[in-house]
Amino acid sequence: MSELVAQLGGELLGDDVLVHQVATLEGAGVGQLAFLASAKYRKQLNDCRAAAVVVSPDMRDATTLPRIVAANPYLYFARVSTLLNPPARPVSGVHPSAIVAADAQLGDNVSIGPFVSIGQGARIGDGTVIEAGCRIGDHVEIGADGCLHPNVVVYAHCRLGDRVIIHANAVIGADGFGNAWTGEGWYKIPQIGRVLIGNDVEIGASTTIDRGALDDTVIEDGVRLDNQIQIAHNVRIGKHTAMAGCVGVAGSTHIGAYCTFGGSAMILGHLQIVDRVNVMAGTLVGKSILKAGTYVGQYPVQSHEDWLANASHLRRLDAMASRLKNIERKVGHSDADQGDPKHDPST
Repeated sequence: MSELVAQLGGELLGDDVLVHQVATLEGAGVGQLAFLASAKYRKQLNDCRAAAVVVSPDMRDATTLPRIVAANPYLYFARVSTLLNPPARPVSGVHPSAIVAADAQLGDNVSIGPFVSIGQGARIGDGTVIEAGCRIGDHVEIGADGCLHPNVVVYAHCRLGDRVIIHANAVIGADGFGNAWTGEGWYKIPQIGRVLIGNDVEIGASTTIDRGALDDTVIEDGVRLDNQIQIAHNVRIGKHTAMAGCVGVAGSTHIGAYCTFGGSAMILGHLQIVDRVNVMAGTLVGKSILKAGTYVGQYPVQSHEDWLANASHLRRLDAMASRLKNIERKVGHSDADQGDPKHDPST
């Protein structure tokens, strides 16, 4: 563990044991390193069989196991896991079954997998991996040290920065949902913008990001998008914002930096959301959010019988509010008629 401390920092307490893998407090065993990030899991620490643990400064004496004391145990654990589990990298070169346009530019140490198709004028940066079955459209630009997992599609003219990771079956740059009603049917509006993705972005499996109708759809540096997310045309997502699975963002909404969105949150179109907004899972955002903070809109889980009872009350709220106003009006008039000097209509 002293080698980890030398590389990542922290304070080593107890024996300098050898660790070769990471694991949970519950499942860790011989040669494995676990972590304790929250006091609510302290009970699991008592029965932990890990070779060593990572703990916060206030938990430094919570165990006699060999331990590394770090300000952020979860982040420290993640960095250890990165060191112990480096991603496998395929051999550089172009697979014989791949089709690469004659004028496409491939950087040094690029790996192009089986049945990949790379269009005219495309540019692939140094060290980037394009796995099996991907389609890279005409004039697409992809930066250095990226990885596109199998069957990713990047439509023409889109641009990806350095170290971008895109997981299987994601689609970047499909047409946005733009249609005009003719009176008899829908007329398709050409989608002539692009998708621009910054550096160090990760995009989950089966996520779709539509190209802009006129201006570009923009995903800024460090954004994290989970699986099965839909980003519509002309959306802008600020740096280091993260979205959990099944979030949907409608067209032309601008989202600030350092925001988080829980799973299945829905954001309507043409809204403005400022920096450092946290939207809880299942929340429908129907208006702009102009102040940083946490926002929630889901209804708490309950039994079906309770839901029926509460729904019945909700249906009568409007009538109850009208009756309450009438009562308040009558009470107010009655007090005024009596000429009570102590009466304060604001109470």
